[in-house]
Amino acid sequence: MEATRITVDEVKERMDRGEQFAFVDTRNPKDWDEAETTLPGAIRVPAEEVEQHFTEIPRDRTSITYCT
Repeated sequence: MEATRITVDEVKERMDRGEQFAFVDTRNPKDWDEAETTLPGAIRVPAEEVEQHFTEIPRDRTSITYCT
């Protein structure tokens, strides 16, 4: 499967239609610590370690990764 970009507005529209996502927060630990806002339920995985954490990412929905 190919990775594609999606805007915040597109995510909101799809969530409003009932679609569920797995959010993967790939910010570095420093940015995690400084963040004032986080997505509830997001899985935190450093970008360079995503492949090592595949088993933690749900496969029954679209995954959205985000960083700073």
